[in-house]
Amino acid sequence: MARSSAAGANIEIANGAAIDAKSQVLAAIGKLVDAGKAEWGRTASGEIELRLLSGEVFLLGEVSVTRVA
Repeated sequence: MARSSAAGANIEIANGAAIDAKSQVLAAIGKLVDAGKAEWGRTASGEIELRLLSGEVFLLGEVSVTRVA
């Protein structure tokens, strides 16, 4: 009988952790928006832009967050 490799199991765990972390970050951003401390929307190119009331601007990518201003 074949056994699954430890490396394969580790990749599945890492992918699950990354998905969980991403959902936690998006939930936290959603709370900022709900509290009126930030606004977000889509740019003309389809990217998600987050604007904090303190002036910072971020682009939310699929696997990254980039500060624009």
